[in-house]
Amino acid sequence: MKPPEIVSAREWETAWADMLVKEKELTRARDALAAMRRRMPWTPVDEHYRFEGPDGPATLNDLFAGRRQLIVYRAFVDPDVHGWPDHGCVGCSLMADHIGNLAHLHARDTTLVYVSRAPQSDLARIKARMGWQIPWYTMIPDEHGAFDIDFGVDEWHGTNAFIRWPDRNGERIYRTYFVNNRGDEAFVNTWNFLDITALGRQEIWEDSPEGYPQSPPYQWWRWHDAYDAEGDRACRSH
Repeated sequence: MKPPEIVSAREWETAWADMLVKEKELTRARDALAAMRRRMPWTPVDEHYRFEGPDGPATLNDLFAGRRQLIVYRAFVDPDVHGWPDHGCVGCSLMADHIGNLAHLHARDTTLVYVSRAPQSDLARIKARMGWQIPWYTMIPDEHGAFDIDFGVDEWHGTNAFIRWPDRNGERIYRTYFVNNRGDEAFVNTWNFLDITALGRQEIWEDSPEGYPQSPPYQWWRWHDAYDAEGDRACRSH
């Protein structure tokens, strides 16, 4: 690869200031989009979805853990996913690696949980292996429906947001937001850190100068305990 122009520190500061104008525009656009999310309409959730957690059966209301808001990420840690029984989906696992202390979310009356199809015994085993502390529930389909099908995450990962809000009969659950595909990238700091480096993510879809190192997306991902192994590949879904 051929590096870009090499300049003095003063010239670099000028180029950085020019780019900063665009970055501030992006920040303001992101803030405006977040404002639109806060004004999205809500839709009621009337089905009684069933889950299994470490402490036994649970409802969607139980997943809130007494808080006002709930974020649910559907992770493909399931028996029919590549890597089973030692791992779940490579991409979902990569994202799980970035979930740290949840106390800061809790301080804003918000709960984050993961849901999958795997039994609790398998989820506990994989969580212990990977060092994850995320509250993780098993979805239990029944005659009333299935959470992943009803909320658009049966064939692809995705994140749903819910809120509990008082009505004349007590409290009701509403769906407030949904994001999938590349929208989930915001939750993975590895990509955000790579985006500020000279080489970027080093994937073939990126607009990089000619000759820069690039490889197909997904294929370089590994479970964090398998980066020395060859042949591991990320899964598209289940």
